[in-house]
Amino acid sequence: MLSQPISVTFDIGGGRMVSIETGKLARQADGSVTVRQGNCIILATVVANKEPKEGQDFFPLSVDYQEKFASAGRIPGSFFKREARLNDYEILTSRLIDRALRPLFPEDYFCDVQVLLSLVSSDYEVMPDSLACLAASAALAVSDIPIKEIISEVRIGRVDGQFIVNPSRTELEKADMEFVIAATDKNLMMVEGESKECSEEDLVKALEIAHDAIRVHIKAQEELRAKAGVTAKRDYKKPEQNEELLAKVTAFAKDKVYQISRSASSKHDRSDAYALLKDELIASLGEEATDSEKKLAKKYYADLQWDVVRNMILDDRIRLDGRSLDQVRPLAMEIDPLPTPHGSALFTRGETQSLTTVTLGTPLDELLIESAAKSIDSKFFLHYNFPPFSTGEVKMMRGQSRREVGHGNLAMRSLRQMMPGSDYPYTVRVVSDILESNGSSSMATVCAGSLALMDAGVPIPKHVSGVAMGLITRPADGKYAILTDILGDEDHLGDMDFKVTGTREGICGVQMDIKVDGLSMDTMREALEQARKGRLHILDAMYNCIEAAREEVKPHAPRMVKIFIDKEFIGAVIGPQGKIIQEIQRETGTTINLEEVGNFGEVSIFSPAKEGLDKAVSWIKSIVAQPEVGSVYESKVKSVMPYGAFVEFLPGKQGLLHISEVSHKRLETMEGVLKEGDMVKVKLIGLDQKTGKFKLSRKVLMPKPEGNGTSKAPSGGENQ
Repeated sequence: MLSQPISVTFDIGGGRMVSIETGKLARQADGSVTVRQGNCIILATVVANKEPKEGQDFFPLSVDYQEKFASAGRIPGSFFKREARLNDYEILTSRLIDRALRPLFPEDYFCDVQVLLSLVSSDYEVMPDSLACLAASAALAVSDIPIKEIISEVRIGRVDGQFIVNPSRTELEKADMEFVIAATDKNLMMVEGESKECSEEDLVKALEIAHDAIRVHIKAQEELRAKAGVTAKRDYKKPEQNEELLAKVTAFAKDKVYQISRSASSKHDRSDAYALLKDELIASLGEEATDSEKKLAKKYYADLQWDVVRNMILDDRIRLDGRSLDQVRPLAMEIDPLPTPHGSALFTRGETQSLTTVTLGTPLDELLIESAAKSIDSKFFLHYNFPPFSTGEVKMMRGQSRREVGHGNLAMRSLRQMMPGSDYPYTVRVVSDILESNGSSSMATVCAGSLALMDAGVPIPKHVSGVAMGLITRPADGKYAILTDILGDEDHLGDMDFKVTGTREGICGVQMDIKVDGLSMDTMREALEQARKGRLHILDAMYNCIEAAREEVKPHAPRMVKIFIDKEFIGAVIGPQGKIIQEIQRETGTTINLEEVGNFGEVSIFSPAKEGLDKAVSWIKSIVAQPEVGSVYESKVKSVMPYGAFVEFLPGKQGLLHISEVSHKRLETMEGVLKEGDMVKVKLIGLDQKTGKFKLSRKVLMPKPEGNGTSKAPSGGENQ
């Protein structure tokens, strides 16, 4: 007999109800739930292996979030018409969930865990990614997979000065702050988002409001778990421990690790010294040591490094490269290092280096961003590349990793705050290639991107810089250390690592992972203030490199002119089946984009050469020009009749040049006077109100014959 589904429902504010249900779908998974708000439904499942793989010494967690296009009644636009690999939005959502879930598992738990989330029903106004982590945590809560705590995640936005938890899509479009925050009942776990130059205190307030909302989610999950009858978690195989071996490793290597860590050498020198000491340690165990003991000794050695470096920073207040805690590494930067890109910059901070380029494109180059709810075209996007040589390694090149997508997104969201509005005609692509990496290449990307945008003449009003911070704590004695501009080696040993980007006036982007329990908001404020000082230090150097955006794009960048035409002329510019606009582009070497905006047509003309640009502008203006009596036009003879010639004096506008208006001399015939295809200058002398026909004259533009100024014309003369 099938069991009955179990559900709980709670209010997330403003009468918006969220329900969590288990026991109905995907019942063979270790845990499965559906989370629903409005018409938005997310199915979350979790399955874990009962035993770790032989010899595995790390925790293999995989999280995949995917949106089914059927959830919104849509068919995917790909060639195969089915969901394929995760797109960037799905990867970013998966990363947010992964980063929040990973610390929940015991440190000695090495079984494979797979969390799968699917959007199966879409609601345009409900942002599904703000519910996805709730669904993942609830699936774990109703399973017997060992987790230490229950968590949830919310988005918080500020709209018209008011903070809103999980704002609707429409509300979010008007927000000047947007952060996604994950937390347990007691501690913040993860923060990521963007803002239009908010203050540090604004960020802290957003964190506090979000944490209160998350506690409501956690209480609902606890209620669901109780209803489901889940009271115990499964046992699992613990890694082997050897206290005697641990003592040997500590005695042999502790002081030597400390000396290496204090050497203030380069990254590679330090890594080589650590590796050599590890070899000496293994050799000291003797030939009788088993492979298992050697592997365990290497693990103890890595743990020892972690402890020694943390204690050195806390007790001696110095770091691996000899810097003080709040010191930024030496900076070097230049703009325009590459001659051909439309903008470029080289930014170096210590042993981290980004070569960033900017390319200006047309509206035809916009990036299609497709999700189940909607598809939009983006005029600004950033790509981040992290080749293996940047860390002196050899790895297979298999496309962009999730890390590269995440780092690029943080830089893109930060720089986007300063980008010009939707009326800016260019599509802008920024590409950051990391050439060296030893700590926070994403922040180097922000700085290099800002420099390159100004070099390209993109009218950003201010520079944006970023700095990566670290926090190390020791609860036993209450000591802590906040580190500015962390190294790669310092990145993994901290209790909180966070990246803050912004201008001199405020924060533009944040990415934060918190691993320590009981982090006070006062410590958070201190860390954010130290990050602000580091950011300002880097900004000063950036303004010394280039103070403001170039007033014009570079000579080899595409030129742009935007003109507005009456709505009634849009069809005339496009022509039948696009014939006219295609001809203009072909003949002038331009790219033309035409959009209907209200009662006008907005025509954007792009060209790498001024001559072609001017020619295209004149061509379009002639198409939309209104004939004016008294104006002179260069016209083309379209056909010749016995009584005159029909000429095209404006595109699509023809008039009769009567035989009597061709010349001062009386003409009996048009033969030999004009032929089809001739160019002739004419003046519009009138408009027949009854027929709407244009009256043209050539002779009024010609000098009169001598002796004909005041004398009477002879009989049969041209004036009769």
